[in-house]
Amino acid sequence: MSHYGNIKSYDANKGRGMISPEKGGEPIAFVKADLQQEAAEPKQGQRFGYETRQVDGAKPEAFNLQPQQGQREQASQQQG
Repeated sequence: MSHYGNIKSYDANKGRGMISPEKGGEPIAFVKADLQQEAAEPKQGQRFGYETRQVDGAKPEAFNLQPQQGQREQASQQQG
C-alpha cells in the first residue's frame, strides 16, 4: 500500500465515499468497486490502506482499498 487513511464518510446508497489521508491533505474520493472486500461496507473512522490515481487532470481518486488494523483495534483485541 502506498497510503493509509481513515474513512471520513461513506454513502451506501450511492456506493461512494471519502478517505482522509493519515499524512494530511484533502480527503480523497473512492467508489465501492475499488474496495477489496466489496461485501463489507466501510465504517466512518475505519483505517484503510490504498493507492491513488489521477485521470485527465481530475482530482486524485483512491483505489485498491484494503482494511487495516489500527493501533486502537489491536489494543482492544489484545484486551478482550
